[in-house]
Amino acid sequence: MKIGIIGATGKAGSKITQEALNRGHQVTVLVRNADKAKKMFADTVTVIEKNAFDLTKQDFAGPDVIVNAFSVPVGKHLAYRHIDLAAQLIQLFRETDSPRLVFILGGGSLQTKDGLLVDQLQKMPNSEGWIDTPQSQLHELNFLRTVTNVNWVGVSPSANFVDGPKTAYVRGSDELLFDENNKSEVSSGTMAAAILDELEKPSIHQARFTVRNK
Repeated sequence: MKIGIIGATGKAGSKITQEALNRGHQVTVLVRNADKAKKMFADTVTVIEKNAFDLTKQDFAGPDVIVNAFSVPVGKHLAYRHIDLAAQLIQLFRETDSPRLVFILGGGSLQTKDGLLVDQLQKMPNSEGWIDTPQSQLHELNFLRTVTNVNWVGVSPSANFVDGPKTAYVRGSDELLFDENNKSEVSSGTMAAAILDELEKPSIHQARFTVRNK
């Protein structure tokens, strides 16, 4: 496949990029810092140095998939930009089946026995410094759920999203997943593998899934 990745040098985006390359896909990355991307991926990817909000349909030269792994610095209160970029991508590809759009969403929108995880996170000490990120990604998901004429899928990590290699995984839909030790964790490598598995064998359409380490 031809896969375009927005935010390919971040925690999620870099592992998705590498997993896609390892599986033989053709990858184009859209990043703010081309030198950083070239240091990470050498000449294995096509690099576009551009602000994501300046993206046009022509930038990825007909991709099969665009993965939105865009992120903003925590604590800068710019989380609303997640919603803005999602809306822009949806607008660009209204009434199309291709490319398939993949949105990396936060885990805060997942359901627990006590309600949404984001509502519990908000009660944590000093949450005002970062709670806008999970809140905005919940709003992003709610927006995507209104979209019926674009080929999209959302992905939420577990409560604890760590940088690390891929493992076997368990996949769910809208409920926060826990292992036998009551731990809710997924590594960046595992989530990347789950995303590529879904892209290679599609089973979810206009919905969100979640994943945890097995």
